[in-house]
Amino acid sequence: MKVVLFCGGMGMRLREHAESLPKPLVAIGSRPILWHVMKYYAHYGHKDFILCLGYKSALIKDYFLRYNEATSNDFVLSDGGRNVQLLGTDIQDWRITCVETGLTANIGQRLAAVRKYLDGEDVFLANYADGLTDYPLPEMIDHFLASGKIGAFLCVRPTQSFHVVWLDDDDTVTGIQHLARSGLFVNGGYFIFRRQIFDYLRDGEELVEEPFGRLIAERQLAAYRHDGFWMPMDTFKDKQLLEDMYARGAAPWEVWKKPAAPSSLAREKALAFADDAFHRHQPIP
Repeated sequence: MKVVLFCGGMGMRLREHAESLPKPLVAIGSRPILWHVMKYYAHYGHKDFILCLGYKSALIKDYFLRYNEATSNDFVLSDGGRNVQLLGTDIQDWRITCVETGLTANIGQRLAAVRKYLDGEDVFLANYADGLTDYPLPEMIDHFLASGKIGAFLCVRPTQSFHVVWLDDDDTVTGIQHLARSGLFVNGGYFIFRRQIFDYLRDGEELVEEPFGRLIAERQLAAYRHDGFWMPMDTFKDKQLLEDMYARGAAPWEVWKKPAAPSSLAREKALAFADDAFHRHQPIP
């Protein structure tokens, strides 16, 4: 299946990087988060990507145009440096279509802009390109195909350091709980659609508002719950958390490797770091 990746946003909550880099190029370890998302899909055999570009699109194009497999894989150098034998590859068998979809376009507009590149695709995948998970993608695809529905997305527990508050009619607090432990689910940004999604999308509409409302009214939208690892990179704190997990060898989204820690433990660790940082009001070490 083709994979549509929405890479055009400005990522203003990552202000430390937004001036110099588009959000998809902000790195975790030695590679951009966009690469990690693409590697996840490629691991499951989905290697035909459509990048919906906008903010600082030239930098994303240049990243792939200049991609050097030798800098990220083992290799054998011989003949005085004239011959390089790669012992592994990252993106050699990927197909990447880069499409300018507008500087200020919303997700629905970006999806509509790449419709012609999805000709012949009855079903395709899509992603915000800024969140990571260890969800077994083939399970989602199998369930979706069997459901007959038009759209679906991954449904996850939030990780943000906020508290949900319950109030009665006179604004007396009746309950308070950390958002991540409140029992609520949020849209995890891992989508799968049938081509009919374009029949529900009107000019200028945001994907998850009016179009999803129409799907819900017809019972054509599904969500797959995931209690394992999921984490977006919305803020500098999120980046620090993901960097820490990567540096410690506990990066559960690297499904192409043997996980260093069980998914549930990795998620609890992320929540613990978030709680600690929230209460101390200082950067995560």
